[in-house]
Amino acid sequence: MADPKGFLTTPRETPQRRPVDVRIKDWREVYQEFEQRKLTEQAGRCMDCGIPFCHQGCPLGNLIPEWNDLVWRQDWREAAERLHATNNFPEFTGTLCPAPCEAACVVGINADPVTIKQVEIEIVDRAWDEGWVGPELPRARTGKKVAVIGSGPAGLAAAQQLTRVGHAVVVYERADRIGGLLRYGIPEFKMEKRRLERRLGQMRAEGTEFRTGVNVGVDVTVEQLRAEYDAVVLAGGSTKARDLPIPGRELDGVHQAMEYLPLANKVQEGDLADPPIHAGGKDVVIIGGGDTGADCLGTAHRQGAKSVTQLEIMPMPPASRSEQHPWPTYPMVYRVSSAHEEGGERLFSVNTEEFLGDENGRLRALRLVEVRREDGRFVPVAGTEREIPAQLVLLAMGFVGPEREGLLDELGVELDERGNVARDADFMTSVDGVFTAGDMGRGQSLIVWAISEGRSAAAGVDRYLTGRDVLPAPIAPTDRPIA
Repeated sequence: MADPKGFLTTPRETPQRRPVDVRIKDWREVYQEFEQRKLTEQAGRCMDCGIPFCHQGCPLGNLIPEWNDLVWRQDWREAAERLHATNNFPEFTGTLCPAPCEAACVVGINADPVTIKQVEIEIVDRAWDEGWVGPELPRARTGKKVAVIGSGPAGLAAAQQLTRVGHAVVVYERADRIGGLLRYGIPEFKMEKRRLERRLGQMRAEGTEFRTGVNVGVDVTVEQLRAEYDAVVLAGGSTKARDLPIPGRELDGVHQAMEYLPLANKVQEGDLADPPIHAGGKDVVIIGGGDTGADCLGTAHRQGAKSVTQLEIMPMPPASRSEQHPWPTYPMVYRVSSAHEEGGERLFSVNTEEFLGDENGRLRALRLVEVRREDGRFVPVAGTEREIPAQLVLLAMGFVGPEREGLLDELGVELDERGNVARDADFMTSVDGVFTAGDMGRGQSLIVWAISEGRSAAAGVDRYLTGRDVLPAPIAPTDRPIA
């Protein structure tokens, strides 16, 4: 145990965000530096519980009490070793994960939980700064070749694990750069892409090969894929966005979030001077109250939107845990992200009925109505219809599953009842030698689940190819998150 009285004497503290009027003028990450002394004190709040429920909250099974204790004792290098023992990319989870581990922290039963996520990102940043993170080369080559389709967190985790145990791994990505949603879905102010580039450099040095601009199933046929590789990992994500088929959907100015966000990221990559879909000077409405909606919100602020309104059909969540979300489950509570802090209006219990356009077919407004829930359905409240101005609407209502046309249809993999790719306990699909990991098999979920599934699928692939059992498998496909 670190500080025996830390959880009693030290209050929870997290880094301050940069002032709103400063940070909306750039695309850098929003948090200020955190003093090492303060971080050590925060790590000292960990009680090293006999049953550490933070492990249950974390799909990766991160050794949280161990690296908290090591940080308290100033043994940063060993802390980095323990952190990387269960997580290939702690800088990704340290910036993007909603921290279900903290929701399961025992201190959080009747006080503020340990700042686990902040300790995590500080450890890995220190490891990079000190030069402790380098390529981990395989001891021997197996002579087996594995194709990983998709370069998001699940695909990258699977690829790195498989490369490190001696397989020749090629990662295919249909976009022009590696990273999946890490590259083009996550705005720069949430995670600067230097973090991604750093890891990709490590993976290249280890021997992983990356091929961009390749649409597998089109540019590379299924027959070619199966002939060249001994195993295939499908990690293409849940990319089919939920649509809103109401009158006016065809108007100029109504876009999916994943049409909008990648363009903003391409500007940051230097590919575009200005994005074709731009919020500058417009009344922007975001339909969907989740993380993707918040990403659109922060992006619109930085593009100079005239106004931004975020709509959510669900009621406003409570400020604290309810009986429906007891500890250690991840609670549905009202949260204010950095993007919400920057401005805009949030409306709950509303539904969009129609998009309204002008004589030129351009969006000018939308009509919404307040709703209440009755017998599991959302029922309009009479007399609450109204119009709000909008020249740009962004649909951020989540994803309904993987794209079936092309690769999945040609492979002939079976789907589960939710429309995701079905798999067995080793993450193998119904097609021999073809595995799946991440949102493509699980459905839309958290980055920490994607990395965990990538690691587990890699373990299944290695067993299939060699019969050995050397890679850790954090989860089984039937596991369900408490988050």
